[in-house]
Amino acid sequence: MSRHPADILKRPLLTEKGTAMSEDENKFLFEVAMSANKVEIRWAVEQLYEVKVVSVNTQVVRGKLKRVGRNVGKCPTWKKAIVRLAEGASIDFFAAS
Repeated sequence: MSRHPADILKRPLLTEKGTAMSEDENKFLFEVAMSANKVEIRWAVEQLYEVKVVSVNTQVVRGKLKRVGRNVGKCPTWKKAIVRLAEGASIDFFAAS
């Protein structure tokens, strides 16, 4: 891979639904680069967090139109990855280092 893993994974998505998925199904959510494919996402997660990835699903989240008075703007479109880890593997985002 020519890119650094931090260029592929932008940030973890810490939402209520994502937390429930991590506890119940061992799945974790990440915001990823729009140009990243599933193979690159798998490689980046395995390199950064030293875990075994079982599967990767991706979604493109379309930006919504937002209005404030007469002004109309558009939120950016971004890509989300749902990464399922091997049984027994886990990622702790709040570990003291």
